[in-house]
Amino acid sequence: MWVDLHIHTNFSDGTYSPGETVGFAKRANISIISITDHDTVEGIEPALEAAKGSNITVIPGVELSARKEGKSIHILGYFIDCKNKGLIDFLNWMKEARYKRAEKVIEKFRSFDIELDIQEVIKEAGPGVIGRTHIADVLVKRGNVNGIGEAFAKYLGYGKPCYIPKANVSPKEAIDIIKDASGIPILAHPGLLSEDNWIPELVTDGLEGIEVWYSRHSNNQIEKYKSIAQKYNLLMSGGSDSHGRMKKYPLIGEYKLPYSCLKALLTKREI
Repeated sequence: MWVDLHIHTNFSDGTYSPGETVGFAKRANISIISITDHDTVEGIEPALEAAKGSNITVIPGVELSARKEGKSIHILGYFIDCKNKGLIDFLNWMKEARYKRAEKVIEKFRSFDIELDIQEVIKEAGPGVIGRTHIADVLVKRGNVNGIGEAFAKYLGYGKPCYIPKANVSPKEAIDIIKDASGIPILAHPGLLSEDNWIPELVTDGLEGIEVWYSRHSNNQIEKYKSIAQKYNLLMSGGSDSHGRMKKYPLIGEYKLPYSCLKALLTKREI
């Protein structure tokens, strides 16, 4: 039984709809998936609906954006109550913050004589929350850059001239929001964060697990995070971080894990 607990849809910065995502998982013989869109849960209900009558179990999830010491840190939440008022209120606030961030990014592009319209970005985002990828997509379509990679390398990547950080949410706030919504908070892709010294503090803040198996973790990193999880009695999770057709990430089915890797996490909610 194969599992992938880190998947994005077009409700955030993925390219596949929730229904398409479920279809790809089925064809890849993945039995359990989690939809973990950035700062939104709006794709979960369509995924649950698409999975009805199939052998696919969809775990409601989310990936909340936080910041610590100027760095972006992502907290995954599993088995969340998608109708929890505190969670919904927070996500609505985040959606508005992302809109305002996009407006500031667009303003920065004017210094490069690139005129963008926020309505173009909203249209590109479709049903989802606005992210830098949607701005990059508009730049590609308008011919300002040759591809998404160039958009990030020249303008939108961390430290680049049009980069604006996300809203300043602390990891503890993100952890508390997930736990208040009956979820399990997990540190996403710690190997990309490269701040292992933060983990003890995050555990004190209520973190319950770390993403050990990740598509861009090396074997050495996987073993390291297994040891850290055991040291702090943390649950272990894993997934592809698939964003659909985005080249930077694997397609659904290219990185998947056996149920045994995630049994402790899944059995905590009796899946």
